[in-house]
Amino acid sequence: MAAPSEETIRWLVEQSMLEQARSGAVAYSGQGRMWRHPYAEAQPRAAAAKASVWFSAYPASVITRPGDSVLAALGDPALWQAFAAIGIQALHTGPMKRAGGVTGRELTPTVDGHFDRIGLEIDPAFGTADEYAAMSRNAAANDGVVIDDIVPGHTGKGPDFRLAEMGYADYPGLYHMVEIAEADWDLLPDVPQGKDSANLSPEAEDALHACGYIVGRLSRVIFYEPGIKETNWSATRSVEGVDGVQRRWVYLHYFKEGQPTLNWLDPTFAAPRLVIGDALHSLDTLGAGILRLDANGFLGVEARAGGPAWSEGHPLSITANQLIAGLVRKAGGFTFQELNLTVDDIAAMSQGGADLSYDFITRPAYHHALVTGDVEFLRLMLHTMHAYDIDPASLIHALQNHDELTLELVHFWTLHKDDEITYQGRTWTGGELRESIRSLMYERLTGAHAPHNLRFVTNGVACTTAGMIAAALGIGDVWNLTPEEAEQIRRAHLLLAMYNALQPGVFALSGWDLVGALPLPRAAVEELMADGDTRWINRGAYDLMGVNPSAPASAAGLPKAPALYGSLVEQLQQTDSFAVQLKRLLHMRAQYRLYAARQTAVPQTASKGLLVMAHELPDGLGRQATALNFGAQPVNEVVDLGWTPRATTIDMLNGQEDGTVTATGGVPVRLESYSGKSLLLRE
Repeated sequence: MAAPSEETIRWLVEQSMLEQARSGAVAYSGQGRMWRHPYAEAQPRAAAAKASVWFSAYPASVITRPGDSVLAALGDPALWQAFAAIGIQALHTGPMKRAGGVTGRELTPTVDGHFDRIGLEIDPAFGTADEYAAMSRNAAANDGVVIDDIVPGHTGKGPDFRLAEMGYADYPGLYHMVEIAEADWDLLPDVPQGKDSANLSPEAEDALHACGYIVGRLSRVIFYEPGIKETNWSATRSVEGVDGVQRRWVYLHYFKEGQPTLNWLDPTFAAPRLVIGDALHSLDTLGAGILRLDANGFLGVEARAGGPAWSEGHPLSITANQLIAGLVRKAGGFTFQELNLTVDDIAAMSQGGADLSYDFITRPAYHHALVTGDVEFLRLMLHTMHAYDIDPASLIHALQNHDELTLELVHFWTLHKDDEITYQGRTWTGGELRESIRSLMYERLTGAHAPHNLRFVTNGVACTTAGMIAAALGIGDVWNLTPEEAEQIRRAHLLLAMYNALQPGVFALSGWDLVGALPLPRAAVEELMADGDTRWINRGAYDLMGVNPSAPASAAGLPKAPALYGSLVEQLQQTDSFAVQLKRLLHMRAQYRLYAARQTAVPQTASKGLLVMAHELPDGLGRQATALNFGAQPVNEVVDLGWTPRATTIDMLNGQEDGTVTATGGVPVRLESYSGKSLLLRE
């Protein structure tokens, strides 16, 4: 491949994130505003107090008015008024900056839903920076907050990666990429015509490791797909550098081939400079108040003798996250992490790192509770969370997001696979328990039982919340639901909302949840799934405000998902819609500041389907218990909470007296199937 011209190099540098980060950082240096906020320690409760109910958008799925941009739709004052009415305080936009790659000067599409970032500017497909700023202002006018994304683990194959391939300046230091001597090119795979890289086979990975080039195999291959991604390493084609030398590189990518991994410990410190510049741009230029750190658990990798490389739970990830989160707090913002690793890792990386963490600890467990009608595994995970001193108020308890329903259960796969665990009256190893849970969930949520859902590689199940619930309830034909089946799904959906909302911390839900979206038929997104990524079935388009009811797809081309509940405009005019019942729940939650409570007990119960979580409300507001029935049978039992004998309990959603505490402190709990209550102790 011919060497690029000086003009092309100049263009690539101007477009690169590293160069933009350099210029942006200057505005902060030497300024008093960098010393106005505490930053050393994570501040989960302060972050939750800023906004404790979040809406998670997925830009490519948003249906807009004809001619409007996605940012115009998300900044619509009417939408923010609807959010305020329901009790939603923050909008997480999802990744909206330029993503994909570049070949020459031609931009290429994103390969992972805009998580392969290549620029700091807003992608024109979503709107403009001015529209983003307007959205932030409309949010503030309704006491709301905008949440943006940074991706500290990788980029796309944009200008930064192309300059790295050419050996230009400090750009190779951005990535875990290694120049392979020409004498060893026979160890590398041929790059197919029309491609710029090829995934290494396990044999090639081992050979390069033996030669001392790379750290070799990692503990797992995320997004593993035979013939597509068999290792975490790929080789570039021959690239002529700025010095006229032809080079082939091998580079690390935890995720897809188009997402080269950043190197957080290189003498140039180029990667930290790029990521910090990106974060400051989101806070200062776009007006975001909270930032998500995506894929932030994979920032360190190190060779280990006699086994796979140390690539998860690495101390460098902890240090890097402390740097990012500390600087964001220093600039007046907060961060959260979406970290699907062991509970140990989540606890360690919260020490001085991100203020909030996504609740991957109990998320698969509450899905399991609904599927089985048995809360024992969910209670086990809640107890595990407390054993590691993780405050529920530091977690984001969520319904659906853009990803799959994860079933990796990493905690029982790596560090704790040989631990002995008591479950269902017998002793299991962590690895045995993991496989038992996964096998049952795959059987019940995919295949003949639920053809509308699909497995997503080895990670979990691609489905919407409504699609998961349908499978859990034994409803196989989701595209021809009876009114009774639709009502069953809505009832269970509200139960899951109660589980997530009626405990301390942040409650998050998506547009797919608000409209009751079902999965797309596989045929509708077959082309998008060519690389094995089945998550596109759970990313159907939705029209939150009913602004374009005849639109068959979003502007990004995602087909409109079948939806059970209708737009927010329609739902807010009904008395018993999903949105109106959610509104009652969230207003009660805010009134009693449940998000700021402290969880005191998760007691045993006699009924398999009954989960109870007890809390101390803040500011002397009293004691509260969340009672949830995940089973198909009614529940009527007394749960020992040690509450004041003969005091009364109040159903907080209707204000009516619910029962009398027994002489021994037991609380009567009466629930119909798939329902819940929030009980307040009246002393």
